[in-house]
Amino acid sequence: MNSKAIRSVLIVGGGTAGWMTAAALANALPLGCHIRLVESEDIGTVGVGEATIPPIRLFNQSLGLKENDFIKATQGSFKLGIEFVNWGSLGQRYFHPFGSYGRQFDLVNFHHHWWQARQQGKADSLDQYSMAWVAAQAGKFAPPVAEPRSVLSTHDYAYHFDAGLYARYLRRYAEQRGVERLEGKISAVQQQPHNGHIRSVQLESGLVLDAELFIDCSGFRGLLIEQSLQTGYEDWSHWLPCDSAWAVPSERGDLTPYTRSTALSAGWCWRIPLQHRTGNGQVFCSHFIQPQQAADQLLQQLEGKALAEPRQLRFVTGRRKLFWNKNVVAIGLSAGFLEPLESTSIHLIQAGIAKLLALFPDNSFSPLLRDEYNRIAIREMENIRDFVMLHYKLTQRDDSELWRYCAAMPVPDSLQYRIELFRQYGRLIPGELDLFGNTSWLAVHIGQHNLPEQSDMLLNYRPAHGSDYLTKLQQAMQLAVRQLPSHQDYINQYCKAEPAP
Repeated sequence: MNSKAIRSVLIVGGGTAGWMTAAALANALPLGCHIRLVESEDIGTVGVGEATIPPIRLFNQSLGLKENDFIKATQGSFKLGIEFVNWGSLGQRYFHPFGSYGRQFDLVNFHHHWWQARQQGKADSLDQYSMAWVAAQAGKFAPPVAEPRSVLSTHDYAYHFDAGLYARYLRRYAEQRGVERLEGKISAVQQQPHNGHIRSVQLESGLVLDAELFIDCSGFRGLLIEQSLQTGYEDWSHWLPCDSAWAVPSERGDLTPYTRSTALSAGWCWRIPLQHRTGNGQVFCSHFIQPQQAADQLLQQLEGKALAEPRQLRFVTGRRKLFWNKNVVAIGLSAGFLEPLESTSIHLIQAGIAKLLALFPDNSFSPLLRDEYNRIAIREMENIRDFVMLHYKLTQRDDSELWRYCAAMPVPDSLQYRIELFRQYGRLIPGELDLFGNTSWLAVHIGQHNLPEQSDMLLNYRPAHGSDYLTKLQQAMQLAVRQLPSHQDYINQYCKAEPAP
């Protein structure tokens, strides 16, 4: 091996972040690198990141995981998108689909043809032109087909799963490939005197663990990235004011192939269906509601009996000023936190791992690699922040303090520009390193009443008859959805899990 190659990596913390990192590194570095993970059974994990977005499939595929085996092992189900209830206004709902609205059939973008037809009374709501929603509302699911001429090729999907079971599944994968797990709490951290790099950590047992590269997966504490290296934190709570959450599992209800987010008076609650239970939670702002009131609201929303006492989490939305500092890379909650409104928590873990592998250092820890990692990571997280903020900013609700605050709050120029460009001209301009593409932004703009004042001027010169295409598209989707199995039938046939203990 090259004399500068890193030969030892220590991952501090387990949970989803730690074991996703361990599995990916074990897969990418099968020879010549000793990978260890230290965690303590006495330190709990957040464990509520049970809804994902489509890129998780790429992560699993990169590890060679078989989808049906993974679904069985994690009590998982399938996800075609997110239904938002009471966000734009009370009593109103819309769907953020995975996939696209129809298919591009003209030089002018699909949504301009839809909006023109809608204004003429010749089109249904935008949701009805998404194969993901047509299937989701019918409780149907099957993966998209490869034939591009079929409407059944226009949707995408992700998963709901038990995050604790996923971590356990990846732990087995990683340990089978040589990752060494050590049990214990870290009592001290030693740094190199000449450059401040982390040299080793010491466990309460007295065991000293050294490494060349350290991955901080210690959660909100940021044991290495913050407590030792004092990297600093950028607080975004003035833009995303929710600072707490309650989480509680309940008896299994309807196995819908989508996540639901319902806006309440001082926050919102989630519903995530798994094979063995339903995951529930409420994100709220403690400035506008007492924690116990929020817990009561959540329990009133449950569709089945609670299986445990609600567990409270507290957080400050934002990010570390650096994600990679010296010889420490923070992945997961140690790097920052965005509320799980668009199911991005697990994706941010995945994205951090992907960047680390793409920019994997040698033992000189070049600032060029570190700076590029931080540049990309910061831009990615800021783009997600803006997309999550869009849901709050576009509300028309004025029935409570939180929504009045959000509707009036100033937002970053980057977000305000995109809001105004769509409002005036219906234009969707992807940003650099955007995780969420045009379909996602369109769903929220239209779903929360940010309607274009004019359509694409090219429509005046085009012979295409958009309303005719929309009618044929709806007919094709209604015909196609009848061919799909129910979500439950698909799971029963391919990936039904054993009953949970």
